[in-house]
Amino acid sequence: MPFIQRISLDGLPGDGSGHPFDLPAVAALRHGLELHPKVTFFVGENGAGKSTILEALADKWGFSMKSGNRVSHPGLRAYETALAHHLTLTRASGMRPMDGFFLRAESFYNFATEMDELEQDPWTANGYFNYGGRSLHEQSHGESFMATFVNRLDGHGLFLLDEPEAALSPTRQLAFVVRMHDLARDHSQFVIATHSPLILAYPEAFIYRFDETGIERVELRDTDHYRMTKRFLDHPERMMEQLLADEEE
Repeated sequence: MPFIQRISLDGLPGDGSGHPFDLPAVAALRHGLELHPKVTFFVGENGAGKSTILEALADKWGFSMKSGNRVSHPGLRAYETALAHHLTLTRASGMRPMDGFFLRAESFYNFATEMDELEQDPWTANGYFNYGGRSLHEQSHGESFMATFVNRLDGHGLFLLDEPEAALSPTRQLAFVVRMHDLARDHSQFVIATHSPLILAYPEAFIYRFDETGIERVELRDTDHYRMTKRFLDHPERMMEQLLADEEE
């Protein structure tokens, strides 16, 4: 059973105009969006609303917007994203995650800095908070991401990840897929915004394409990410020749 079964938009502010409510993907939430019990992917071009909806989902659940787990007192603060006010989450009865984490790739550096600061405080220090016993800043970007995935994420968890491939080589993207699979088998649920066809190939997941028409559930081979990558790998020289010739013109 999933921790979150469905996301829906519950009303609009004022006249319903303005960002992010003018995004077709956000408007599509009025019809509801079913999440896979294990892994759901958001895919689409930049600006389509993937991260906007994922961040609002994280905010609604109570995760820190800097990356990390649930804030200490979520009921004592206003939502940081406008969209979170208007989301309704349908949860499975009696299902509560034992773990959780929101990864926001663009703010991960700030999150790592905050972990270092907490580690310097004798009241909160506990061996780098289970990120492998080393400061995240003492590792490469890719190493710190993998240290988080391997050491911080645990079973029976809800994990919302925004572009987890941002710092990962292709080999480490596949290592991430293995780690995700282990956690999914251990009753965890993932919602992931990604551009990686390697990660999107994970079997049985729901893939939702965000575009100018809204949100549509598709198969891997129907995504632009798969088609473009396959086209390039099948004919790299021809594609580069065409791209560079167009640029010169």
